[in-house]
Amino acid sequence: MAAAPSWVEEFPASITVASADGTVTYLNRQARETFKEEGGASLVGTSLFNCHPEPAQSRLREMYARKEPNHYTISKKGQKKIIHQIPWFENGAFAGFVEISIIIPEVLHHFDRG
Repeated sequence: MAAAPSWVEEFPASITVASADGTVTYLNRQARETFKEEGGASLVGTSLFNCHPEPAQSRLREMYARKEPNHYTISKKGQKKIIHQIPWFENGAFAGFVEISIIIPEVLHHFDRG
């Protein structure tokens, strides 16, 4: 994978990119910091499937099989986050997943603009 543009590196959310076989190919600065206890930058080249316990591992395998996005919120270490796991494609072929993890405030405004 080509080097990411500087704005991706400095983006204030964790961005993790994995290939079609589940190999971690990129972690931006925030992701490296978020996962520093698990290895940080050394996670590049490792398998996503080995990084997740059950039942998350089964869900991840299902996402890969279906090539469908997954969205959820978590609370961890006193922070609430929204997680977006979205498949990416290259020339129309499934290429893997991008995970974007964004810290959100405890109270999040919602606007219905429909």
